[in-house]
Amino acid sequence: MKNKSMKSKENGEPTESGPLDKFKNKRTLIGIAILGIILVISYFFKGAFVAATVNGQPISRLSVIQKLEKQGGKSILDSLITDTLIKNEAKKKGIIISEDEVNQEIKTIEASVTEQGGTLEQALLQQGMTKESLRESVKNQKIIEKLFADKLKVTDAEVNKYIAENEIPIEEGKEAETKKQIMDQLIQQKFQQEVQSWVTTFKTSADIKYYVNY
Repeated sequence: MKNKSMKSKENGEPTESGPLDKFKNKRTLIGIAILGIILVISYFFKGAFVAATVNGQPISRLSVIQKLEKQGGKSILDSLITDTLIKNEAKKKGIIISEDEVNQEIKTIEASVTEQGGTLEQALLQQGMTKESLRESVKNQKIIEKLFADKLKVTDAEVNKYIAENEIPIEEGKEAETKKQIMDQLIQQKFQQEVQSWVTTFKTSADIKYYVNY
C-alpha cells in the first residue's frame, strides 16, 4: 500500500496533498525570494531608481531623464550621431589615437588651467565633466584633427589679409606673436567650417534611422 502525504482539514479529517499543492507552495516561495531580492536591490541601489524624495514622496530617475530628453534630447542625439559618424570614418581610414597623445593633451590643458590660478578638478566640476569624459572628449578632438589635418592650413598671405581687413594694430616687437595668435584663430575657424560641412554631407548620405522624435 502506497504512503500518501496528508494534511489536516479544519474539521480534523486528513486530506491528500497533491501535486498542485506542492507547485503552489514552490511558486509562493519563488515569489517571496524574488520580492526579497527586489527589496534588497532597491535599498542598496535606490539611486538607480529614485533621484530624490520630497517629504517622503519619491521622484524617479525616469521622470528626470524624460524631462532632460524633452529639453535637450535632440541636440544630444545629434551630437552622438556625429560622434558615431566621425569614429566610423576614423576606423575606415585607420586613424588611431594613442593613450600618450591623450595624456599629453590633458597635461597641456592642466598647465593652461594652472596658469589661470585654477585646478583641473575645479575646471571639470564647472563644466560638469569627469576625467573619463574629458579623456573621451580629447580623444574625439584628436580624431577630428587627424581627419581634417590636410585641410587646416593657413598661409601667411591669409593672415596678412585678415590683419589688413580688420585693421588689427600690432605692437612693435610682438609681430610674430600676434600673427601666431591670428593664425591659430583662422585655423580654428576653418576647422569648424570643415567639420560642419563634412557632418552635414555625411548625415545626408548615412543610413540613419530615428526611433524617437524630439
